[in-house]
Amino acid sequence: MKKISLVLSGGGARGIAHLGVLEELEKQDYEIHSITGTSMGAVVGGIYAAGKIREFKKWILNLDKIDIFKLVDFTLFNNGFIKGDKVFEAISPFISNRQIQDLPIRYSATATDLVGKKEVLFTEGSLYDALRASIAIPNVLTPVVKEDAILVDGGVVNNIPINHAHRMDNDLLVAVNVNADIPLIDTEIKNKEKESLYQSAMAKFSKNLRELFSNDANNDLNYFDIMNVSFELMRNEMDKISLKNTPPDILIETSRDRCKIYDFYKAEELIALGRKATVMALKRHTNPS
Repeated sequence: MKKISLVLSGGGARGIAHLGVLEELEKQDYEIHSITGTSMGAVVGGIYAAGKIREFKKWILNLDKIDIFKLVDFTLFNNGFIKGDKVFEAISPFISNRQIQDLPIRYSATATDLVGKKEVLFTEGSLYDALRASIAIPNVLTPVVKEDAILVDGGVVNNIPINHAHRMDNDLLVAVNVNADIPLIDTEIKNKEKESLYQSAMAKFSKNLRELFSNDANNDLNYFDIMNVSFELMRNEMDKISLKNTPPDILIETSRDRCKIYDFYKAEELIALGRKATVMALKRHTNPS
């Protein structure tokens, strides 16, 4: 059984594809001995390391269309639009009070300290605290204030934390980038009812943002889109540098065009996409010609 050091990128809802990646790696008899992740990659990787990935998958696939929005506690007054308390209350059973150093798989997560202007690497302590800090997207999810630090999404400085991967002799370094600038794979499972409800809710919230931040409530300003595009352009350039400086043995990529970072209703489609991308990447590795 070939051992893998796995690195999982951030990417919001796109990171649900990591579930399919993990399933396919297991199916093909790869053993994951360490996981390093940021943002959604840290969440999925942490839950996997805690041995609760199957329960998490069942939960995310069975979220009722109404439940998706009950978990989003919008706010405009706490340094972010979403507090995140409800989401983490919902996923806390999968991570409970686990300590990183006690996990059966070696695990680390990254965040960004805005006060110290540096990357923070969690290798011990509360798994819950590490995940909450790692996924705090600036201006969207409220940051974590801890002692003299203000912690936000690890993807701000290092969205594919491949340089922090824990290695062992003769293992394979596998990196997963769910924000790749590549063509779409033909894997599509539509849930029109969830999509319609989601788009309606986001349109209403975007309208409220336009009215709050613009003198013209009828203009085309979409605050989320402006933040997302700006953040993604910066992140994608950093990803290229990261992968060039520390090239993995196997790079698994899914297209950033498959969904937006808040499209959690596409869970089934994204898991299937992750599986298919993994199959393709492993074939390229074993048959490079």
